[in-house]
Amino acid sequence: MKWELFISWRYFIAKRKQRFISFISLISILGIALGVMTLMAVISVMNGFGKELRQKLVGANPHIIIEKHGGIENPAELLADLDNAEHVLGASAHIRDKVLLKIGEEATGVIFRGIDTVRETKVTQIEEYLVAGTLNLTDTEIIIGSELAKSFYLGLGDELTVISPYRGRSFNFRVVGIFTSGFYEYDANLVLSNIEAAQKIFNLQGAVGGIGVKLDNIYQAPGIRQALERKLGRSFWVRDWIQMNKNLFRAIKLEKIVQFIISALIVVVACFSIVGTLIMMVMEKTKDIGILKAIGANNREVRKIFTFVGVVIGILGTSIGVCAGVLLCRVLRNEIFTLPADVYYMAVEGLPVEMRWLDSAVIVVGALIVSLLATIYPAHQAAKLNPAETLRYE
Repeated sequence: MKWELFISWRYFIAKRKQRFISFISLISILGIALGVMTLMAVISVMNGFGKELRQKLVGANPHIIIEKHGGIENPAELLADLDNAEHVLGASAHIRDKVLLKIGEEATGVIFRGIDTVRETKVTQIEEYLVAGTLNLTDTEIIIGSELAKSFYLGLGDELTVISPYRGRSFNFRVVGIFTSGFYEYDANLVLSNIEAAQKIFNLQGAVGGIGVKLDNIYQAPGIRQALERKLGRSFWVRDWIQMNKNLFRAIKLEKIVQFIISALIVVVACFSIVGTLIMMVMEKTKDIGILKAIGANNREVRKIFTFVGVVIGILGTSIGVCAGVLLCRVLRNEIFTLPADVYYMAVEGLPVEMRWLDSAVIVVGALIVSLLATIYPAHQAAKLNPAETLRYE
Protein backbone atom coordinates (compact mmCIF):
# COMPACT_ATOMS: atom_id res chain seq x y z
CA MET A 1 0.00 0.00 0.00
CA LYS A 2 1.35 3.44 -0.94
CA TRP A 3 2.06 5.65 2.03
CA GLU A 4 -0.28 8.38 0.71
CA LEU A 5 -3.20 5.93 0.73
CA PHE A 6 -2.24 4.69 4.20
CA ILE A 7 -2.24 8.21 5.62
CA SER A 8 -5.52 9.01 3.86
CA TRP A 9 -7.20 6.02 5.49
CA ARG A 10 -5.79 6.95 8.90
CA TYR A 11 -7.11 10.50 8.47
CA PHE A 12 -10.50 9.14 7.51
CA ILE A 13 -10.92 6.70 10.43
CA ALA A 14 -9.11 8.71 13.12
CA LYS A 15 -11.05 10.46 15.86
CA ARG A 16 -11.39 14.14 15.14
CA LYS A 17 -10.49 17.00 17.40
CA GLN A 18 -13.55 18.65 15.92
CA ARG A 19 -16.49 16.22 16.05
CA PHE A 20 -18.28 18.43 13.53
CA ILE A 21 -15.89 17.26 10.80
CA SER A 22 -16.83 13.62 11.45
CA PHE A 23 -20.49 14.57 11.34
CA ILE A 24 -20.05 16.34 7.97
CA SER A 25 -18.21 13.27 6.63
CA LEU A 26 -21.13 11.07 7.66
CA ILE A 27 -23.58 13.49 6.04
CA SER A 28 -21.52 13.36 2.83
CA ILE A 29 -21.60 9.56 2.75
CA LEU A 30 -25.33 9.40 3.47
CA GLY A 31 -26.06 12.14 0.93
CA ILE A 32 -24.25 10.29 -1.85
CA ALA A 33 -25.94 7.04 -0.81
CA LEU A 34 -29.37 8.68 -0.89
CA GLY A 35 -28.70 10.20 -4.30
CA VAL A 36 -27.49 6.93 -5.83
CA MET A 37 -30.40 5.00 -4.29
CA THR A 38 -32.93 7.54 -5.60
CA LEU A 39 -31.39 7.58 -9.06
CA MET A 40 -31.46 3.79 -9.32
CA ALA A 41 -35.08 3.59 -8.15
CA VAL A 42 -36.33 6.42 -10.39
CA ILE A 43 -34.59 5.18 -13.54
CA SER A 44 -35.68 1.58 -12.89
CA VAL A 45 -39.31 2.62 -12.42
CA MET A 46 -39.22 4.73 -15.61
CA ASN A 47 -37.69 1.78 -17.48
CA GLY A 48 -40.45 -0.44 -16.09
CA PHE A 49 -43.17 1.96 -17.21
CA GLY A 50 -41.67 2.14 -20.69
CA LYS A 51 -41.39 -1.63 -20.99
CA GLU A 52 -44.91 -2.23 -19.65
CA LEU A 53 -46.39 0.35 -21.98
CA ARG A 54 -44.49 -1.05 -24.96
CA GLN A 55 -45.71 -4.58 -24.24
CA LYS A 56 -49.32 -3.40 -23.99
CA LEU A 57 -49.12 -1.41 -27.20
CA VAL A 58 -47.51 -4.11 -29.35
CA GLY A 59 -49.68 -6.81 -27.78
CA ALA A 60 -52.98 -5.15 -28.70
CA ASN A 61 -51.83 -3.70 -32.03
CA PRO A 62 -49.87 -4.89 -35.08
CA HIS A 63 -46.22 -3.88 -35.36
CA ILE A 64 -46.86 -2.40 -38.82
CA ILE A 65 -50.12 -1.17 -40.34
CA ILE A 66 -50.63 -0.83 -44.10
CA GLU A 67 -53.51 1.41 -45.19
CA LYS A 68 -54.83 2.96 -48.39
CA HIS A 69 -57.18 5.85 -48.94
CA GLY A 70 -60.62 4.43 -49.71
CA GLY A 71 -59.62 0.97 -48.43
CA ILE A 72 -57.63 -1.97 -49.79
CA GLU A 73 -59.90 -3.62 -52.37
CA ASN A 74 -57.98 -6.84 -52.96
CA PRO A 75 -56.30 -7.73 -49.66
CA ALA A 76 -55.78 -11.44 -50.43
CA GLU A 77 -52.89 -10.82 -52.83
CA LEU A 78 -51.08 -8.47 -50.44
CA LEU A 79 -51.65 -10.86 -47.53
CA ALA A 80 -50.09 -13.69 -49.52
CA ASP A 81 -47.00 -11.58 -50.27
CA LEU A 82 -46.65 -10.60 -46.63
CA ASP A 83 -46.98 -14.20 -45.44
CA ASN A 84 -43.87 -15.06 -47.47
CA ALA A 85 -41.89 -11.95 -46.51
CA GLU A 86 -38.77 -12.14 -44.36
CA HIS A 87 -39.16 -11.35 -40.62
CA VAL A 88 -42.99 -11.44 -40.90
CA LEU A 89 -44.72 -13.80 -38.45
CA GLY A 90 -48.26 -13.03 -39.58
CA ALA A 91 -50.54 -10.57 -41.35
CA SER A 92 -54.26 -9.88 -40.95
CA ALA A 93 -56.79 -7.55 -42.55
CA HIS A 94 -58.89 -5.26 -40.39
CA ILE A 95 -61.29 -2.33 -40.46
CA ARG A 96 -61.03 0.34 -37.78
CA ASP A 97 -63.12 3.48 -37.25
CA LYS A 98 -65.22 5.33 -34.69
CA VAL A 99 -68.86 4.51 -34.01
CA LEU A 100 -71.51 5.43 -31.48
CA LEU A 101 -72.37 2.63 -29.07
CA LYS A 102 -75.87 2.74 -27.58
CA ILE A 103 -76.69 0.71 -24.47
CA GLY A 104 -80.29 1.22 -23.42
CA GLU A 105 -80.76 4.96 -22.98
CA GLU A 106 -77.01 5.68 -22.74
CA ALA A 107 -74.51 6.15 -25.56
CA THR A 108 -70.73 6.52 -25.89
CA GLY A 109 -68.21 6.85 -28.67
CA VAL A 110 -65.85 3.88 -29.15
CA ILE A 111 -63.34 2.49 -31.62
CA PHE A 112 -64.97 -0.26 -33.67
CA ARG A 113 -62.53 -2.80 -35.11
CA GLY A 114 -63.50 -5.54 -37.52
CA ILE A 115 -61.00 -8.41 -37.56
CA ASP A 116 -60.29 -11.63 -39.40
CA THR A 117 -60.87 -13.97 -36.47
CA VAL A 118 -58.58 -16.65 -37.95
CA ARG A 119 -55.62 -14.48 -38.90
CA GLU A 120 -55.86 -11.97 -36.03
CA THR A 121 -54.37 -14.41 -33.50
CA LYS A 122 -51.11 -14.38 -35.53
CA VAL A 123 -50.85 -10.59 -35.34
CA THR A 124 -52.10 -9.52 -31.89
CA GLN A 125 -52.59 -11.17 -28.49
CA ILE A 126 -56.33 -10.59 -28.42
CA GLU A 127 -57.09 -14.28 -27.87
CA GLU A 128 -54.82 -14.28 -24.80
CA TYR A 129 -56.62 -11.18 -23.49
CA LEU A 130 -60.05 -12.82 -23.52
CA VAL A 131 -61.31 -13.32 -19.98
CA ALA A 132 -64.77 -14.54 -21.04
CA GLY A 133 -66.39 -15.77 -24.22
CA THR A 134 -64.91 -16.73 -27.57
CA LEU A 135 -63.20 -15.18 -30.56
CA ASN A 136 -65.44 -17.01 -33.03
CA LEU A 137 -67.82 -14.25 -34.11
CA THR A 138 -70.85 -14.11 -36.37
CA ASP A 139 -72.08 -10.94 -38.08
CA THR A 140 -74.21 -10.01 -35.05
CA GLU A 141 -71.74 -10.77 -32.26
CA ILE A 142 -69.26 -8.45 -30.58
CA ILE A 143 -66.39 -8.47 -28.07
CA ILE A 144 -65.91 -5.55 -25.66
CA GLY A 145 -63.24 -4.40 -23.22
CA SER A 146 -63.55 -5.13 -19.51
CA GLU A 147 -63.57 -1.44 -18.50
CA LEU A 148 -66.36 -0.72 -20.97
CA ALA A 149 -68.29 -3.69 -19.59
CA LYS A 150 -67.87 -2.33 -16.02
CA SER A 151 -68.93 1.18 -17.02
CA PHE A 152 -72.25 0.02 -18.52
CA TYR A 153 -72.78 -3.16 -16.45
CA LEU A 154 -72.56 -5.38 -19.52
CA GLY A 155 -72.08 -9.13 -19.53
CA LEU A 156 -72.17 -12.04 -21.95
CA GLY A 157 -75.44 -12.19 -23.87
CA ASP A 158 -76.36 -8.50 -23.41
CA GLU A 159 -77.66 -6.58 -26.41
CA LEU A 160 -76.37 -3.25 -27.67
CA THR A 161 -76.66 -1.07 -30.78
CA VAL A 162 -73.88 0.26 -33.01
CA ILE A 163 -74.69 3.45 -34.91
CA SER A 164 -72.58 3.87 -38.04
CA PRO A 165 -71.01 7.26 -38.91
CA TYR A 166 -72.19 6.61 -42.46
CA ARG A 167 -75.82 7.74 -42.83
CA GLY A 168 -76.46 6.92 -39.16
CA ARG A 169 -77.50 3.33 -39.79
CA SER A 170 -78.05 1.15 -36.71
CA PHE A 171 -76.89 -2.43 -36.20
CA ASN A 172 -77.79 -4.69 -33.29
CA PHE A 173 -75.13 -6.85 -31.65
CA ARG A 174 -74.88 -9.32 -28.80
CA VAL A 175 -71.90 -9.42 -26.41
CA VAL A 176 -70.14 -12.81 -26.68
CA GLY A 177 -66.74 -11.95 -25.27
CA ILE A 178 -64.89 -9.65 -22.86
CA PHE A 179 -61.15 -8.92 -23.03
CA THR A 180 -58.62 -7.31 -20.70
CA SER A 181 -55.43 -6.05 -22.35
CA GLY A 182 -54.18 -4.27 -19.22
CA PHE A 183 -54.12 -1.01 -21.20
CA TYR A 184 -56.98 1.08 -19.88
CA GLU A 185 -57.49 3.13 -23.04
CA TYR A 186 -58.20 -0.02 -25.06
CA ASP A 187 -60.23 -1.80 -22.40
CA ALA A 188 -62.54 1.21 -22.10
CA ASN A 189 -62.84 2.27 -25.75
CA LEU A 190 -62.35 -0.70 -28.07
CA VAL A 191 -64.93 -3.18 -29.39
CA LEU A 192 -64.32 -6.02 -31.84
CA SER A 193 -66.47 -7.74 -34.45
CA ASN A 194 -65.72 -9.92 -37.44
CA ILE A 195 -64.62 -8.16 -40.59
CA GLU A 196 -67.83 -8.87 -42.52
CA ALA A 197 -69.92 -6.99 -39.96
CA ALA A 198 -67.51 -4.05 -40.09
CA GLN A 199 -67.76 -3.93 -43.88
CA LYS A 200 -71.52 -3.52 -43.58
CA ILE A 201 -71.26 -0.82 -40.90
CA PHE A 202 -68.70 1.26 -42.81
CA ASN A 203 -70.08 0.44 -46.27
CA LEU A 204 -66.79 -0.87 -47.66
CA GLN A 205 -68.34 -3.60 -49.87
CA GLY A 206 -65.60 -6.23 -49.75
CA ALA A 207 -62.67 -3.89 -49.10
CA VAL A 208 -60.68 -3.64 -45.85
CA GLY A 209 -59.40 -0.59 -44.04
CA GLY A 210 -55.87 -1.89 -43.55
CA ILE A 211 -53.57 -4.84 -42.99
CA GLY A 212 -51.69 -5.43 -39.76
CA VAL A 213 -48.26 -7.11 -39.74
CA LYS A 214 -46.46 -8.85 -36.88
CA LEU A 215 -42.65 -9.11 -36.95
CA ASP A 216 -40.20 -11.43 -35.27
CA ASN A 217 -38.32 -8.40 -33.91
CA ILE A 218 -40.28 -5.26 -33.06
CA TYR A 219 -37.17 -3.07 -33.32
CA GLN A 220 -36.78 -3.94 -37.01
CA ALA A 221 -40.13 -2.26 -37.71
CA PRO A 222 -38.70 1.06 -39.07
CA GLY A 223 -36.47 -0.69 -41.61
CA ILE A 224 -39.18 -3.08 -42.79
CA ARG A 225 -41.66 -0.18 -42.99
CA GLN A 226 -39.32 1.69 -45.32
CA ALA A 227 -38.90 -1.40 -47.50
CA LEU A 228 -42.70 -1.81 -47.74
CA GLU A 229 -43.13 1.87 -48.63
CA ARG A 230 -40.72 1.49 -51.55
CA LYS A 231 -42.39 -1.71 -52.70
CA LEU A 232 -46.05 -0.64 -52.38
CA GLY A 233 -45.69 2.92 -53.68
CA ARG A 234 -47.17 6.22 -52.61
CA SER A 235 -50.79 5.10 -52.85
CA PHE A 236 -50.28 3.11 -49.61
CA TRP A 237 -49.69 4.55 -46.16
CA VAL A 238 -47.35 2.39 -44.06
CA ARG A 239 -46.83 3.08 -40.35
CA ASP A 240 -44.91 1.21 -37.65
CA TRP A 241 -45.66 1.02 -33.92
CA ILE A 242 -42.90 3.51 -33.10
CA GLN A 243 -44.36 6.13 -35.44
CA MET A 244 -47.88 5.62 -34.13
CA ASN A 245 -46.79 6.16 -30.52
CA LYS A 246 -43.78 8.48 -30.93
CA ASN A 247 -45.27 11.33 -28.90
CA LEU A 248 -46.02 9.01 -26.00
CA PHE A 249 -42.51 7.55 -25.96
CA ARG A 250 -40.95 11.00 -26.35
CA ALA A 251 -42.88 12.15 -23.29
CA ILE A 252 -41.63 9.13 -21.30
CA LYS A 253 -38.04 9.75 -22.43
CA LEU A 254 -38.24 13.44 -21.51
CA GLU A 255 -39.71 12.58 -18.10
CA LYS A 256 -36.92 10.07 -17.53
CA ILE A 257 -34.27 12.69 -18.33
CA VAL A 258 -35.87 15.29 -16.06
CA GLN A 259 -36.20 12.80 -13.19
CA PHE A 260 -32.55 11.80 -13.66
CA ILE A 261 -31.37 15.42 -13.48
CA ILE A 262 -33.46 16.20 -10.39
CA SER A 263 -32.28 13.07 -8.58
CA ALA A 264 -28.66 13.65 -9.62
CA LEU A 265 -28.74 17.00 -7.82
CA ILE A 266 -28.88 15.08 -4.54
CA VAL A 267 -25.45 13.59 -5.35
CA VAL A 268 -24.12 17.00 -6.36
CA VAL A 269 -25.29 18.57 -3.09
CA ALA A 270 -23.71 15.71 -1.14
CA CYS A 271 -20.42 16.35 -2.94
CA PHE A 272 -20.45 19.94 -1.72
CA SER A 273 -20.34 18.37 1.74
CA ILE A 274 -17.19 16.53 0.66
CA VAL A 275 -15.63 19.89 -0.22
CA GLY A 276 -16.53 21.24 3.22
CA THR A 277 -15.24 18.12 4.95
CA LEU A 278 -11.88 18.24 3.19
CA ILE A 279 -11.41 21.98 3.71
CA MET A 280 -11.97 21.59 7.46
CA MET A 281 -9.71 18.52 7.48
CA VAL A 282 -6.94 20.52 5.78
CA MET A 283 -7.33 23.23 8.44
CA GLU A 284 -7.16 20.58 11.19
CA LYS A 285 -4.13 18.82 9.66
CA THR A 286 -2.11 21.94 8.85
CA LYS A 287 0.69 20.90 11.22
CA ASP A 288 0.76 17.36 9.76
CA ILE A 289 1.00 18.76 6.24
CA GLY A 290 3.92 20.97 7.30
CA ILE A 291 5.76 17.99 8.82
CA LEU A 292 5.16 15.85 5.73
CA LYS A 293 6.53 18.58 3.49
CA ALA A 294 9.46 19.14 5.81
CA ILE A 295 10.53 15.49 5.54
CA GLY A 296 10.31 15.51 1.75
CA ALA A 297 6.71 15.08 0.63
CA ASN A 298 6.02 17.07 -2.56
CA ASN A 299 2.84 18.90 -3.59
CA ARG A 300 1.57 16.01 -5.72
CA GLU A 301 1.84 13.53 -2.84
CA VAL A 302 0.02 15.86 -0.43
CA ARG A 303 -2.67 16.39 -3.04
CA LYS A 304 -3.07 12.61 -3.34
CA ILE A 305 -3.64 12.22 0.40
CA PHE A 306 -6.70 14.46 0.49
CA THR A 307 -7.93 13.27 -2.90
CA PHE A 308 -7.95 9.70 -1.55
CA VAL A 309 -9.99 10.81 1.48
CA GLY A 310 -12.67 12.29 -0.80
CA VAL A 311 -12.63 9.21 -3.02
CA VAL A 312 -13.10 6.94 0.03
CA ILE A 313 -16.15 8.99 1.03
CA GLY A 314 -17.47 8.69 -2.54
CA ILE A 315 -16.88 4.93 -2.73
CA LEU A 316 -18.54 4.27 0.63
CA GLY A 317 -21.55 6.44 -0.21
CA THR A 318 -21.92 4.92 -3.68
CA SER A 319 -21.61 1.34 -2.37
CA ILE A 320 -24.25 1.93 0.30
CA GLY A 321 -26.47 3.65 -2.28
CA VAL A 322 -26.24 0.76 -4.76
CA CYS A 323 -27.18 -1.81 -2.10
CA ALA A 324 -30.06 0.37 -0.87
CA GLY A 325 -31.17 1.02 -4.47
CA VAL A 326 -31.34 -2.68 -5.32
CA LEU A 327 -33.28 -3.36 -2.12
CA LEU A 328 -35.70 -0.47 -2.79
CA CYS A 329 -36.33 -1.68 -6.36
CA ARG A 330 -37.18 -5.15 -5.07
CA VAL A 331 -39.58 -3.66 -2.53
CA LEU A 332 -41.26 -1.47 -5.18
CA ARG A 333 -41.60 -4.46 -7.52
CA ASN A 334 -43.89 -6.18 -5.01
CA GLU A 335 -47.59 -5.34 -5.09
CA ILE A 336 -47.36 -2.58 -2.50
CA PHE A 337 -48.72 0.19 -4.71
CA THR A 338 -51.82 -0.03 -6.90
CA LEU A 339 -51.75 2.40 -9.79
CA PRO A 340 -55.08 3.96 -10.86
CA ALA A 341 -55.64 2.57 -14.35
CA ASP A 342 -57.60 5.59 -15.58
CA VAL A 343 -54.64 7.87 -14.74
CA TYR A 344 -51.71 5.74 -15.91
CA TYR A 345 -53.63 3.88 -18.67
CA MET A 346 -52.25 0.58 -17.41
CA ALA A 347 -53.72 -2.01 -15.09
CA VAL A 348 -50.59 -2.78 -13.06
CA GLU A 349 -50.38 -4.26 -9.59
CA GLY A 350 -47.34 -2.69 -7.98
CA LEU A 351 -44.88 -0.37 -9.66
CA PRO A 352 -43.30 -1.75 -12.86
CA VAL A 353 -39.56 -1.93 -12.18
CA GLU A 354 -36.83 -2.92 -14.61
CA MET A 355 -33.23 -2.62 -13.45
CA ARG A 356 -30.68 -2.29 -16.23
CA TRP A 357 -27.04 -2.83 -15.41
CA LEU A 358 -25.92 -0.23 -17.95
CA ASP A 359 -28.00 2.46 -16.22
CA SER A 360 -26.67 1.37 -12.83
CA ALA A 361 -23.09 1.49 -14.14
CA VAL A 362 -23.61 5.03 -15.46
CA ILE A 363 -25.01 6.12 -12.08
CA VAL A 364 -22.11 4.55 -10.15
CA VAL A 365 -19.42 5.97 -12.45
CA GLY A 366 -21.11 9.39 -12.43
CA ALA A 367 -21.27 9.48 -8.62
CA LEU A 368 -17.59 8.53 -8.33
CA ILE A 369 -16.53 11.15 -10.89
CA VAL A 370 -18.48 13.90 -9.12
CA SER A 371 -16.95 12.80 -5.80
CA LEU A 372 -13.48 12.96 -7.36
CA LEU A 373 -14.11 16.43 -8.79
CA ALA A 374 -15.19 17.61 -5.33
CA THR A 375 -11.67 16.89 -4.00
CA ILE A 376 -9.82 19.08 -6.50
CA TYR A 377 -10.04 22.43 -4.69
CA PRO A 378 -9.37 21.21 -1.09
CA ALA A 379 -6.49 18.97 -2.22
CA HIS A 380 -4.99 21.83 -4.23
CA GLN A 381 -5.20 24.16 -1.23
CA ALA A 382 -3.50 21.56 0.97
CA ALA A 383 -0.67 21.17 -1.53
CA LYS A 384 -0.10 24.96 -1.60
CA LEU A 385 0.62 25.19 2.14
CA ASN A 386 4.11 26.43 2.98
CA PRO A 387 5.79 24.15 5.56
CA ALA A 388 7.70 27.04 7.09
CA GLU A 389 4.51 29.00 7.67
CA THR A 390 2.56 26.03 9.03
CA LEU A 391 5.27 25.19 11.61
CA ARG A 392 6.27 28.74 12.62
CA TYR A 393 3.98 28.91 15.65
CA GLU A 394 4.03 25.21 16.59
